[in-house]
Amino acid sequence: MPVDVIAIEGISYSYGGIEVLSDVSFSMQRGDYIGLVGPNGSGKSTLIRLILGLVSPARGSIRIFGLPNTGFRDRGRIGYVPQKINFFNPHFPSTVAEVVGLGLVNDSRRKTAGGSTGQAVEHALDLVGISHLRKTLIGDLSGGQQQRVFIARALVSNPELLILDEPTTALDPETRDNFFNLLHQLNHANRVSIILVTHDIGSIGAFASKLLYLDKKVVFYGSFDEFCLSAHMTSVFGPSSQHIICHKHG
Repeated sequence: MPVDVIAIEGISYSYGGIEVLSDVSFSMQRGDYIGLVGPNGSGKSTLIRLILGLVSPARGSIRIFGLPNTGFRDRGRIGYVPQKINFFNPHFPSTVAEVVGLGLVNDSRRKTAGGSTGQAVEHALDLVGISHLRKTLIGDLSGGQQQRVFIARALVSNPELLILDEPTTALDPETRDNFFNLLHQLNHANRVSIILVTHDIGSIGAFASKLLYLDKKVVFYGSFDEFCLSAHMTSVFGPSSQHIICHKHG
């Protein structure tokens, strides 16, 4: 029987005595592409931090590839693009290639299918269209270019699970479209499992296979066909918005 990529059972989490996630449960299988949506303050980023093992739930359990996330060590199987990229010093004297190569640190699969570390970095840079910037200092790039660097860093280890927290906010429309095409290719051709956090609930159905609507609790989790047929979702969104979200209109 295949092992779930993610299995979450009844997790809750609080900040300063205020519960921001309550009794959240869901599972993710290999090849799932989940659009994670919800209003501001709904707990989306907190859920991602819990999955990554950056914080621990007050209650419940999280398993990653069948192992407790607190004991999960092969982090090369997970690629992560954070919501904000201003966590690094813009004057940090590293080139684009060096920053992308950091995605291979402590990766037990450093010898990837593409060959050496250098080849893996070059492949990741090529995927996001920034090979020409390989020797440029990270601090000399625009915000959109920096975001592409961190996307490449997330891809460099050929992850089996890719987690992206609002990854396209700094990208121009053409780069954004190319990026979503890349995600589609990774998901369909390589069966990379994807969780994409987004506020754009109106377009997520064009590329994701499942919708996880979170508002401190799981409001809905399932396919977009199931979303479109859900009477409860009709009561939440109204029939017009419901069909726009699931892309069954027109």
